[in-house]
Amino acid sequence: MTDTPPDLVIYGSPVSPFVRKVAAVCIEKDVPFEIDAVDVFNPPEWFRAISPLKRIPVLRDRSIAAEGVDGTIADSSAICAYIERKVPGPAIYPAEAYPYGRALFIEEYADSHLAATGGLGIFRPAFFAVTQGKEPDLETMQGSWTGKMPSILSYLDSALGDGDFYVGDGVTIADITVTTCLMQIMLVADVDLSAWPALAAHQVRMRERPSIDRPYAQAERFIRKAMPERIKLG
Repeated sequence: MTDTPPDLVIYGSPVSPFVRKVAAVCIEKDVPFEIDAVDVFNPPEWFRAISPLKRIPVLRDRSIAAEGVDGTIADSSAICAYIERKVPGPAIYPAEAYPYGRALFIEEYADSHLAATGGLGIFRPAFFAVTQGKEPDLETMQGSWTGKMPSILSYLDSALGDGDFYVGDGVTIADITVTTCLMQIMLVADVDLSAWPALAAHQVRMRERPSIDRPYAQAERFIRKAMPERIKLG
């Protein structure tokens, strides 16, 4: 007797914060899933057909179609919204209009601004350089951390206010996205968040959740093979 594969397949790699974001939503909802590795820099033809932007992740829902374009959704935000509709509880999107809009904005801010600044300015100059046999670009990394990241971190710190989470009293898509994108930096860099105490405390709370810890641990194991030590930034 063989186990039935889960309906949901995430194409990509846990090294991607956007793949970890989708995985976190599945874990929070106790939805079975599997990750099917795809090299986004040299994707197979079948992946090109289901990813118009040539990016990861792409979700396949096998309950709709096991192959081809049908049953696939590209983009982490679209995927997470789909999973919320497919499995409504526990909800990771607020029910009321304003909190819902607020959570979507924080998600977008993290997906676009935080992820781009930290990814292009810190993660890639470290990890991509090492995998190409080069030394990490410390000047770019340090310049990004001290010159570009403070305003982003200050906003994310202030947006928490006096609460434990960004919207309401529980975890939403906003908390998941901020955490997975910020932890992308922490895969390659040792950074101090003490200047942003609310954000630092939020990271600690979130990292205790299996939905964050499990996918991050997979990414960590992969990164440490190429980079045994993180680079200290300050």
